[in-house]
Amino acid sequence: MGFNLDSRKIFKNCFSPFLITSFLVASFIPSSKIHANTEIKPANSKDLYLYKGMGASYLCIASQAGIEFPKAVGVATATYVQVLEGKHGGVVEELGDKKLEREKLFAGAEFQIVTTAIQYCPDNVPKDVTKKVNKILKKNNKRK
Repeated sequence: MGFNLDSRKIFKNCFSPFLITSFLVASFIPSSKIHANTEIKPANSKDLYLYKGMGASYLCIASQAGIEFPKAVGVATATYVQVLEGKHGGVVEELGDKKLEREKLFAGAEFQIVTTAIQYCPDNVPKDVTKKVNKILKKNNKRK
């Protein structure tokens, strides 16, 4: 009894599954060309509303979970600023076409997040912070 070795049969049985698998895997790997949105547009009022709402939501949830308020507001504010810088180049439509300084972005983002958190979850915002925010809002309303 002898073995009949046919090289085509061996190739077909051993390497065909490998080739088919390689082809399938390669077809599911995305191409190296990235189709990112490279056009940077200033943040409009809808963008800002979304970002401050997300920041306030995070702040409320984090403070309910026991995370210290300063840490939670810091993370929420940093995230807001990163999105404004990354997606909008640090430009806010209402304020013109000039990129805002990082310090101003942080101050504005923090104020928007905290004022929104006061509306969403007033019990999670420290009383002294609420007092300061209300004082600033009252002062700004007198100027108008």
